[in-house]
Amino acid sequence: MTTSPMLDTAIAAARAAEAIIRRYYEGEFAVQLKADQTPVTAADVESEEAIRLIIRERFPDHGFYGEEGGMENADAEWVWLIDPIDGTKSFVRRYPFFSTQIALMHEGELVLGVSNAPLFGEMAWAERGHGAFLNGERIQVSDISLLEAATLSVGNIKTLAASHGWAGLGRLVQAVNRTRGYGDFYHYHLLAAGKIDVVIESDLNILDIAALTVIIREAGGDVTQLDGNPVDLKTSSLLATNGRLRHAVNELLQS
Repeated sequence: MTTSPMLDTAIAAARAAEAIIRRYYEGEFAVQLKADQTPVTAADVESEEAIRLIIRERFPDHGFYGEEGGMENADAEWVWLIDPIDGTKSFVRRYPFFSTQIALMHEGELVLGVSNAPLFGEMAWAERGHGAFLNGERIQVSDISLLEAATLSVGNIKTLAASHGWAGLGRLVQAVNRTRGYGDFYHYHLLAAGKIDVVIESDLNILDIAALTVIIREAGGDVTQLDGNPVDLKTSSLLATNGRLRHAVNELLQS
């Protein structure tokens, strides 16, 4: 398996962040609330700084959009999207459903993604045109084409529950074989690896799923916003499938 300098850099940055995250996770840390009332810790801030430092040393002309550090040179041809700890609430409560998300956009198109879950023992990555990998092994979405054989996972769905789309989700739940709520990075890893078939979330942002979008697509799946629009910097919802189930899922959600 060969990797590009950019992918090598993203993996190295994820590993550097992992060392910081592990140190804090195994020790003590203070928790503060940001303006949107979500938690942030020193581990979030320091791990993003470490990611930026490694990338900047190798690609000084690239831009950044980070969860903690915001925008830097955002009009650059190449822009890195970083969520150092996606799942800080899990991190704070000491359970392992959190990850480091690093993606790369080239002229507005997502081309590379690394998703590292250090306490869960999973790192997934993909680069456009080169397939998707989980812990070094190539992965692929399932070949399930019937809803009655499919497994659905739902993540954050508060907004969906308060909308007309709630009824559509109810129809989908009745149609599939199993429904689970794995959440965060994990159900996207499962989807890319062919272990589940559909993922729905209505409350997220692009930094949560940019890297995962590349990974799922390179594994053979498809990813859009819930309304079918393409993923972009303003994305706040997601429908990801193995591709074969897209039409059937949309019919139930939108009918």
